[in-house]
Amino acid sequence: MDYENISAEEARRLVREGIITGDTVAVAKKYVQTNLVVLKKNLAYDFLLFCQRNPHACPLIEATDIGSPIPRISTPTGDIRTDLPGYRIWRNGELVDKVDNITKYWQDDMVAFLIGCSFTFERSLEMNGILMNKSTPSIYITNVQCIKAGVFEGPIVASSRIIKKNKVVRAVQVTTRYNATHGAPLHVGDPNDIGIADVTKPDFGNYHPIGEDEVPIFWACGVTPQAVAIKVKPEIMITHEPGYMFITDIVAEQITIL
Repeated sequence: MDYENISAEEARRLVREGIITGDTVAVAKKYVQTNLVVLKKNLAYDFLLFCQRNPHACPLIEATDIGSPIPRISTPTGDIRTDLPGYRIWRNGELVDKVDNITKYWQDDMVAFLIGCSFTFERSLEMNGILMNKSTPSIYITNVQCIKAGVFEGPIVASSRIIKKNKVVRAVQVTTRYNATHGAPLHVGDPNDIGIADVTKPDFGNYHPIGEDEVPIFWACGVTPQAVAIKVKPEIMITHEPGYMFITDIVAEQITIL
């Protein structure tokens, strides 16, 4: 089945029913996709401030009310406990579990943060003649540091897409309009400049080879909080499995800069 043109609500239903079980890069492409971070309320303010200070890496789409798994502003019929194909459970900086729903982990003092995902602008890139892979991009931990907020600090994580050299300027122009889903690239060109020693070994996602007429472009990525979790070691943090996003009801064009 072609999932690219289904509605966000239908996509979430298929996830809940276990029909969509993999990455969401080619699912409901008209809609804003988000990364997920769930924390207890005692760390929620610090993380909210972290997002405010690092909007390139963590552009906040919505934070839920304390104890509520419903993002009532962006997706009032959604439930972040069940509507992502994959989750990661972190305890004290260690990845301890991977699950397909977090109902058993949810607590009434938790806050969920939805962070814009660059999958959102891939449809626009394709409409401008820039072909995208149909799988999760290469994702790397860089040496570029976030601005500290409360207990939260750590490196920016970047997703890479391989772009034809004659399309680089257009790719920058297109994605700059999407500030709410990472916006303009973090870096264009030599991966070593941002601390990536070997592009063939991404920290997350899939490696995509670079052709002679191509160049890697790196966008700040919503996996950043997972690298931060490893450094900060919160008692518990729940995140999405990289590439396995929450699909909101927001149409992507509604959050672009004209």
